[in-house]
Amino acid sequence: MDRYQKNREMLSTQECDMLHEKRVCVVGCGGLGGYVIEMLGRLGIGYLTVVDGDDFDMSNLNRQLLSQEDNLSQSKAFEAKQRMAAVNSEVEVNPIEAFLTEENALEILSAHDVIVDATDGIATRFCLQEMAKKLEIPLVYGAIGGWYAQVCTILPGDDTLNRIYKSHIGKGIEQRLGNPSFTPALAASTQVSEVLKLLLGRGDLLRHRLLIMDLYWNDFEVIEFK
Repeated sequence: MDRYQKNREMLSTQECDMLHEKRVCVVGCGGLGGYVIEMLGRLGIGYLTVVDGDDFDMSNLNRQLLSQEDNLSQSKAFEAKQRMAAVNSEVEVNPIEAFLTEENALEILSAHDVIVDATDGIATRFCLQEMAKKLEIPLVYGAIGGWYAQVCTILPGDDTLNRIYKSHIGKGIEQRLGNPSFTPALAASTQVSEVLKLLLGRGDLLRHRLLIMDLYWNDFEVIEFK
């Protein structure tokens, strides 16, 4: 049986084959990134670069899909590669065991079709936006904190983060509100759907718009940036 049989109910055979030729870079292999990597791999994206200089610790077990009691102190990027080898060996995973910086960003991010922001630092997010702009690669942004999540798609030159954040420095709201197990999965699912639409060239993108999801009050709002 074809592993992508269920995908073919919503994607054509040609589209499924096309996804295997695509390259996506996921920056961050923690709460958001773990789910993003899992879903992209199961969709059949052929090449994933996964970037994270951190190792797993006990505080990750409440929400990070790739963390387990037996891989604490192990590299998040390496464990992402190990996980995908077990889930879908057809996907090539390039683990970068380093944090993204202005010095290494262009080399890491180049030659990809889409970049996914799964980080938790505002400065890193602005670095991603700037480098994605230089490389002319779409960027899918996501952020989480407590009951809340937000997602948008940033095409080169949109500079949407400038409308979301007042400053280029500081921590995201997850540092203040914490993160349960379910919020990362919600935001990551939305990010992956945006990646898929970008790769296929169809569907309604969250471009110039920010989807804000409030699970406490079950309030989903789209803010338009004119």
